[in-house]
Amino acid sequence: MIMQSHSEALKLMGNQFELTAVHESFEICKQAVEQGILEVKRIEQLLTTFSDDSITALINRNAGITPVKVPDEVFQLLLRCQRISVLTQGAFDITYGSIDKKYWNFDTKMTQLPDPKLAKKSVKLVDFRNLVVDAEKKTVFLKQRGMRIGFGGIGKGYAAEMARRVMTSFGAESGVVNAAGDLTAWGNQINGKPWTIGIADPNHKQHLFSQFEISNKSVATSGDYEKFVVINGKRYSHTIDPHTGMPAQGLKSVTIICGNAELADALTTPVIVMGREAGLDMINQLNGIEAIIIDENDKIYYSKNIKIK
Repeated sequence: MIMQSHSEALKLMGNQFELTAVHESFEICKQAVEQGILEVKRIEQLLTTFSDDSITALINRNAGITPVKVPDEVFQLLLRCQRISVLTQGAFDITYGSIDKKYWNFDTKMTQLPDPKLAKKSVKLVDFRNLVVDAEKKTVFLKQRGMRIGFGGIGKGYAAEMARRVMTSFGAESGVVNAAGDLTAWGNQINGKPWTIGIADPNHKQHLFSQFEISNKSVATSGDYEKFVVINGKRYSHTIDPHTGMPAQGLKSVTIICGNAELADALTTPVIVMGREAGLDMINQLNGIEAIIIDENDKIYYSKNIKIK
């Protein structure tokens, strides 16, 4: 039996996505990839903050005014977001959309940090506890005017997970959905071997510092190598701590490996915010979730059950 594969790469959700399906029938591969792309596009329209028609925009428009009835899919996603916020003590917070961005641009013109009091003021509306969910009515309400939610910390992983489900339902026995480095892989490559995943070197993002084989696993990496500033010789990440309004520091890269792409995506940013010690401590208490952390001195740390070649 000769296996076939089909891949497509395209820009979705503002990121580069690549979907690959493996099956003995090329037609099934092609159809699975096409359906996976349609699913990501559907989720993009549902969750985007760049359209006035999305459910996210509707929730944000009604902040401080009235609860909004949402589809069950979005309601369940919001419940999972709230659980991750509790787990990470607010280091993950989808109300981060409320940050006043005038203090943060992370470009070459940024030569100093804002005053800590101003930074704290910039996050005054960020608080997941002010996102009220009503399970009976399936409504969502942001308590204060000016509050905004955004799914940037979980959306790509959710889309990858949902695309995988659709692709398998259309017959893709094996495959990969790679959402700009947040990916889920199942089954094996066309040669029967597990998928090989590489982790970018945070100092040279075109190079890999590590690679390993996975099957039926998801991997997400978040790092400051895409966007950071150096002020007075110190490197600051574009990731903002929702408690202080100041940029996270100390870690260059966090990779999470687990069975679900949505969860992997959602846990990378809070570990950067929490820092190495607290972040690893949390990961080590969670079943089936592993982490690889690179700190600002390029030292590599692993969670307790990780096995890297």
